[in-house]
Amino acid sequence: MAIYRLGNKTPQIHPDAYISPDCVIIGDVRIGAGSSVWPSAVLRGDHGIITVGDDTSIQDGTVIHCGPDFNTSIGSRCVVGHNTHLEGCTVEDDALIGSGSVILHYARICSWATVGANAVVPNNMVVPSDGLALGIPAKVREGASSREAIMHGAAHYKHNAKLFAAELVRID
Repeated sequence: MAIYRLGNKTPQIHPDAYISPDCVIIGDVRIGAGSSVWPSAVLRGDHGIITVGDDTSIQDGTVIHCGPDFNTSIGSRCVVGHNTHLEGCTVEDDALIGSGSVILHYARICSWATVGANAVVPNNMVVPSDGLALGIPAKVREGASSREAIMHGAAHYKHNAKLFAAELVRID
């Protein structure tokens, strides 16, 4: 894995987190217990702070960035799908961010909300609890998110992280 200090900004990673050997973590990045960061993900905390809560999965190919006026915060028990881009936004606890989606500056994804695959959540948009954001730009369908799917996804990736921590062996 590539974990870098940038000046005086050093990643803080809980010892119980699973960090893939093929991801990149730079600068002021804080990752909680039981969370996982998967191959080809990049978390670059160069001009702000990136926070990932407990038991959250940051899946393959995801890019998370921040800026001098906008930190990026991802809560606990979240599922952040493959190839997503999060920048300067807040994702509250127990949310699901679908594969290929983009969430931009000052957007807020409330607890139990879902952002559908390939959706673009523009600056300042709020996706309410139990809301489902779909499309480009995203539009919200209230009451359409699935709490069961979010809980299942978070539990699956927590289990998968334990499996990879115990059994992943490079063979080349």
